[in-house]
Amino acid sequence: MAEIVLGMASSHGPTLSTPPDLWSVRAADDMRNPELHFRGKVWTYEPLVKERNGERVFGPKITIEERTARFNRCQKALDEMARVFAEVRPDAVVMVGNDQMEMFWDGLVPAFAVYWGKEIANRQPPPEQFDKMPPGIKLSMPANAPPEPTAYPGEPDLGAHLLKALQGEGFDVASMTKIPPHRGGYVTIPHAFGFIFRRIMRDDPPPTVPVVENTFYPPNQPTVDRCINFGKALVAAIKSWPSNKRVAIVGSGGLSHFVIDEDIDAIILDAIKSGDPQKLKKLSEADFQSGTSETKNWIPVIGAMAGLGLNINVVDYVPCYRTLAGTGTANCFVYWRK
Repeated sequence: MAEIVLGMASSHGPTLSTPPDLWSVRAADDMRNPELHFRGKVWTYEPLVKERNGERVFGPKITIEERTARFNRCQKALDEMARVFAEVRPDAVVMVGNDQMEMFWDGLVPAFAVYWGKEIANRQPPPEQFDKMPPGIKLSMPANAPPEPTAYPGEPDLGAHLLKALQGEGFDVASMTKIPPHRGGYVTIPHAFGFIFRRIMRDDPPPTVPVVENTFYPPNQPTVDRCINFGKALVAAIKSWPSNKRVAIVGSGGLSHFVIDEDIDAIILDAIKSGDPQKLKKLSEADFQSGTSETKNWIPVIGAMAGLGLNINVVDYVPCYRTLAGTGTANCFVYWRK
């Protein structure tokens, strides 16, 4: 039977891939955003600055010196994650990430989907599509997709096994052998996966099964409890795979963003450090909206790792602020291994 030898969870947000002197590009988007989610309410920018006493609280955290220091900490943490992955070098990977209308459109958004194709396409948009993208997305693109179209290896046998085993555990998961085309007409895996392939696996991943979770889009976002149980079901499914291969489970996303809330992140980190995913139930579903919803890609990994006996390593937690409203991305990097 297969053995789970590594767990990883990493942020993939734009403050990781955009130089700190250019964070202002995304900051301008934050200031125009009419739906900034914070503490169960939806805000516009100026009222949120006032609510959070932003000048005093966040002013010192958005200087170029502070942004640069935090960016450098993140790069050091990502390098450590890449080092550990290369050192363990699993035979196969199950990666949990989300889609932001990069392959599923609003006409079809499954709660969970397993891709078990032979190849995993990753590419930047063709020039005519790239030119139409917002400036902030353009800046992040090289971190998510290589300059030339690339195909990484899939793991069809493990993927097919997961689909059958998860169904036996009460999860009716969508089956994918082809990646649906982007609205622009080209085919690529979502950036949640692309960032991990590029930055942690250095474009040389083992055969991988992408598991796509709908974190962003109501009404069928899986609940926290459902995500925990999905992680437990993944463990059982991987362990029952008739193979002697060594497997890693990886989650991509989070933590709190686009409005950073360090109190939410502290609860998530406590659940990780204590090995008790039930502590995540202190948070409500309202806490997991907008960008913070991507943390639900971590929750199956947290649920999976609980009870496996692997050592927990929180490499770093770095909230990277870009405006006086406390917007930005709270970046975190964790791994579990023997």
